[in-house]
Amino acid sequence: MAENLLCYGDNANFLRDKDLFPDGSVDLIYLDPPFNSKRPYNILFKDHKGTPSEAQIRAFDDTWKWDERAQSNYDFMISGQASAAESLIKLMGTFNDFLGHSEMFAYLVQMATRLVMMRRVLKKTGSLYLHCDPTASHYLKLVLDAILGATNFRNEIVWRRTGSHNSTRRLGAIHDTILYYAKSQDYTFNIVRRPYMKQHVERRYKAGPDGRLRFSSGGNVLTGAGTTDGDSCAPWRGFDPAAKNRHWAIPSYYESLMPPAYRDMKPAEKLEALYQAGLVEIEPGNAWPIMVRYLDERDGVPLQDIWAYQPYTEGTVHGTNKGIDADVAWMGPTDPERLGYQTQKPNGLLERIIATSSNPGGVVLDPFCGCGTTIDAVETLNREHPDEPPRTWIGIDITHLAINLIKNRLARFEPPPTYRVVGEPEDLGGARDLATRDRYQFEYWALGLVVARPAKDERKKGADKGIDGSFHFTDDAKGTMKTVLIQVKSGHVGRAQIGDFRGVLEREKAEMGVFITLEKPTKPMIEEAVSAGHYHSEGYGRDYPRIQILTIEELLADPDRLHPRCLRTPPRVLGETFKQAPKHKKKGPKQLGLPNNRRTEEKRKR
Repeated sequence: MAENLLCYGDNANFLRDKDLFPDGSVDLIYLDPPFNSKRPYNILFKDHKGTPSEAQIRAFDDTWKWDERAQSNYDFMISGQASAAESLIKLMGTFNDFLGHSEMFAYLVQMATRLVMMRRVLKKTGSLYLHCDPTASHYLKLVLDAILGATNFRNEIVWRRTGSHNSTRRLGAIHDTILYYAKSQDYTFNIVRRPYMKQHVERRYKAGPDGRLRFSSGGNVLTGAGTTDGDSCAPWRGFDPAAKNRHWAIPSYYESLMPPAYRDMKPAEKLEALYQAGLVEIEPGNAWPIMVRYLDERDGVPLQDIWAYQPYTEGTVHGTNKGIDADVAWMGPTDPERLGYQTQKPNGLLERIIATSSNPGGVVLDPFCGCGTTIDAVETLNREHPDEPPRTWIGIDITHLAINLIKNRLARFEPPPTYRVVGEPEDLGGARDLATRDRYQFEYWALGLVVARPAKDERKKGADKGIDGSFHFTDDAKGTMKTVLIQVKSGHVGRAQIGDFRGVLEREKAEMGVFITLEKPTKPMIEEAVSAGHYHSEGYGRDYPRIQILTIEELLADPDRLHPRCLRTPPRVLGETFKQAPKHKKKGPKQLGLPNNRRTEEKRKR
């Protein structure tokens, strides 16, 4: 599996597909599913002034209900057909008795069904990170114990998701939980380090004559307590560890500094090699040889299980002006990285997970990919390490809003990555099928073909007003924002619909309109559109049809999906459909915050 995939649809349907997801084909799974928090989350679209639009398009309802689908999934699981372990079947039966047909139980059934499928696609050396909040983390940990095994639980990571939360009846809830499991005891694990604190470096390291910072505190003896069998007690240059009930304990740190042959040497041979390299010293009067260690740019504190940005700590971390855990800081409303997706996580959070539990050339799956932070983080790491095999990413989401957002997000890379979209209509027949199954998702998908912003939440009665989407352009010296309204139709259309749309343009005082139809326009429709006249652009010195009729068929055939050539309007305002984060630029390799020791510890057995 070496192809980047962006999949539209229910992740359960994709995960059942053994052609798309063979057994043991994924190295790392990160999932941030909708929490059972009884809150509606929305993708917030900005208007042309950069302020949130009144129309908040609901990406999903974060409420799980016991319905026919939940019952069907539960019956499928306890019948044994879902390949669920007996322990999981018993656990779900207990949850059924304890929770009843509640929203929480519906949530757990849906999650358990999918987690069983994820275990199938995970490699033996793979890992899974489940991002959740405290309302369900204790239940989900039991579910994961039953699916992946309690002995494969690695960590409960606490991530600080906000600065503070005021509450009059309880302590402020400011953290999420990330449950980290391996599939087996032979799992991929890379030691990722964060920079030391400045005071630690000042107290533990002293500058030598050459200006290099050398470790100067205690604890630098090359022996450990107790004797052992074999070569680790062999004498070396007059030092006999066994005589003092000790043995040679040479830090693995040196493996990154020495030639490959060093690893196969016996302890006394290693000491001699280090001595000759100036990394071990013998000082008269000392009971033992002393290790020499300089502060290396890759040195730092290994990641712990609390990831919490500390505001106002800028300048206290060695080698950077950023604060403690700044790479995983929550995003404020004006953060340049924020794309308007309420549940968006910072790139740094995913970069830590990907660097820890996958290697270059591995496959990373996010089955609830939302606005695509996991995908963005994989691409970012790939470009920061161009000399390594790139990781492959797979993202799945159930809304076309998310898929369109990710496409725009990926376009910011230079050059954009190559990937295949699965589940979206590829021809007229697929478009008709989507329109039949879900008219609103068809509408969102069609708006994506012209990169337009949706204009309404379809669940709000009376929200339509004949406008399905819009975008803006400027064509005068003052930079005045001018509007192009979009209407999408999947059913029968005629001259009357064009006339009504013309009235909408007049009512909204819009300069232009685009009418997107699944069916071919009739001659009277074309005549009605032509009768609307033209919009004259003084800035570009040309006329544009005031109403354009575009068919799904010609949009699908357009060679430029991000900037359709068949769409005749002045150049649009860039970045208004989905808020744009800064463009990605090529960087050199990161030194801190990525696996240490040149990946010599990239696979450790636990």
